[in-house]
Amino acid sequence: MEPTLLQQLAALTHPEALKILLVLFLSFLLGLEREGRKAHAGHYIFGGVRTFPLIGLVGYAMALVAGQQLLSVALGFVVVGAFLLVSYLHKLASSEDAGVTTEVSGLVTYLLGAVVCYGYYWIAVTIVVLAMLLLELKAALEGLTERIPSEDVVTFTKFLLLTVVILPAVPNREFGSFLINPFRTWIIVIAVSGISYGSYVLQRVTRKRGGVVLAALLGGAYSSTVMTVALARRARREHRPNLFAGSMVLASGVMYLRVLALLAIFNGALAGRVALPFVALGVGTMLGGYLWSRVPDPVQGPVEREYEAKNPLEVRSAFLFAAVFLAIMVVTRLAVERFGTVGIVALAALMGVSDVDPFIMGLTQTAVSATLLATAAAAVVVATASNNAIKGIYAYAFADRATGVRGLAALLLLAAIGLLPLLVLAP
Repeated sequence: MEPTLLQQLAALTHPEALKILLVLFLSFLLGLEREGRKAHAGHYIFGGVRTFPLIGLVGYAMALVAGQQLLSVALGFVVVGAFLLVSYLHKLASSEDAGVTTEVSGLVTYLLGAVVCYGYYWIAVTIVVLAMLLLELKAALEGLTERIPSEDVVTFTKFLLLTVVILPAVPNREFGSFLINPFRTWIIVIAVSGISYGSYVLQRVTRKRGGVVLAALLGGAYSSTVMTVALARRARREHRPNLFAGSMVLASGVMYLRVLALLAIFNGALAGRVALPFVALGVGTMLGGYLWSRVPDPVQGPVEREYEAKNPLEVRSAFLFAAVFLAIMVVTRLAVERFGTVGIVALAALMGVSDVDPFIMGLTQTAVSATLLATAAAAVVVATASNNAIKGIYAYAFADRATGVRGLAALLLLAAIGLLPLLVLAP
């Protein structure tokens, strides 16, 4: 087979030519972004569409000449850094509002040339893409400091520290007759807390925006039970029964998708058994709750968000969840051994009164055979239906009469519909 025109051109091209073009292109993108920033800065800013490509070429040439001797590349880095330091000092002298972003971008550009020279093309492109995002999203990233308090950042850092330090040291084997695995337990704590934390961050980022419906959507991913109580208490003051009852239903719809996501992480077979009904219940309930919330109420006008979720990554809360999870897992194993399917389903109905996460996560660890999978799937369905029923009671107890009656009726109906999958899942 004769070579194609592209192959012929590639054969005639020097192997380093494409590397040089890639360095020019990537460093030009960084220079272009800085050039645009310079036009609106109102003070001195180093470099632009010519300087950055030159720095990239210097990095490439130094790496090419040095070969595998990284000391020469490091010396070139120091020299370029010295020039950038002079530029930064000049910027400080000419402006009080002087950042170091451009100078750091110049150092990145120098290293970019060396990375391309050594053949790490994917890494080079990825670095530039991430750098461009960080540079362009300056306002959005800096705005996070106004929405996320410093204490939340400290809490998240502590949780990361505990995860990174403790998790590798935790034994990954089973202990005792109940087959308790500390490593899996801590992984479950991280996963459950992580999903709740993602919802918490979104709630803080969208603070005071989106109204009650968005609060219910994000709060359902955090905890639909907590969200229902918060909505019910707020409804007592607002007299907007359709808005708040519909939002409660929407939050409960999110719960089905949250539970399915956790099941998929730790027991794909169990998740597969309830995937279709839970997706249908989740999407259908969310859509129905949203449409209901749009039905006009006697009192009109926007309702701002007030509910502020608690940070789920508090270290004490994480250890408490781990303790509750282990206790419920032991109780679940005893129920399976002594009472079989009837015992585990009865326990599921009781667990729905509180937080269903520890119980459902315990099922992911006990459901290993086909028979246990069928039993566990039925238990998950019963637990979520029971939880919807208790949320209806909470709605009636904490909300005004109109909202409470509608919320109770809707969530009891959802609980009944949520039991229908038992017709095909029952062992």
